Amino acid sequence: MEFTSIIGYGLALLIGISLGLIGSGGSILTVPILVYIMKVEPFLATAYSLFIVGTSSLVGGIKNYIDKKVDLRAVALFGIPSVISVYITRAYLLPLVPDTIIISSLSLDKNVILMILFALVMFTSATKMIRPRQQKETTDNNQSLSALVIQGVLIGLLAGTVGAGGGFLIIPALVLFANMPMRSAVGTSLCIIAIQSLIGFLGDLQHTTMDWAMLLTFSLIAVIGIFIGIYLTRFIPDKNLKKGFGYFVLIMAIYILIKEVFL
Repeated sequence: MEFTSIIGYGLALLIGISLGLIGSGGSILTVPILVYIMKVEPFLATAYSLFIVGTSSLVGGIKNYIDKKVDLRAVALFGIPSVISVYITRAYLLPLVPDTIIISSLSLDKNVILMILFALVMFTSATKMIRPRQQKETTDNNQSLSALVIQGVLIGLLAGTVGAGGGFLIIPALVLFANMPMRSAVGTSLCIIAIQSLIGFLGDLQHTTMDWAMLLTFSLIAVIGIFIGIYLTRFIPDKNLKKGFGYFVLIMAIYILIKEVFL
């Protein structure tokens, strides 16, 4: 086994810890690790990311459900629209995108566009974690439920495009539109991420050859990490953790942009 692969498997533990701690961040870490350390082609890395994050989130979601920190009603309202959206995106929309995209006289590689888009998503995530939005009271319940469904569709589209579970967007949506406590939002987010990621991964099986040995090993290590993350939530203040992780994500986004655009 190459030294870089050992590092990559070691970082898989960090992916699980992130999911266990804050219910998000898995894909933000997974895709860059797979691309830059494990040397996986970017489009394939987004597919692998869906499986890795999906399986580890499923384990974390079950653990949170046992601990009564999952709102099944929100999982249905948010999860079903997002599942449909992410599956259609992975199975039918992305395969239609050509390997080379020509804009005016500029020729852009599909993989470069994916990584740049992913970096922009990371910027959004970092901003939300560094400067979290204030929770607002929702007076119209029907309006909030409709907004939750719409958010599910949009985040499913995002998840399918860049291979991200979308927890950094799901959690604010649950807090704002479902008036959910933060702890419950984290557990509910893991269940939604698991469903939409694994269904989205099924869309890739139609046209992608998988390295199952690497994929299952990486996923197993991430699952171990998620148990560590859930345990650590007892000791680490959520506010400080989110802000620190936000700065880390911001640095990674800047690195990806510099590497893809200037190097």
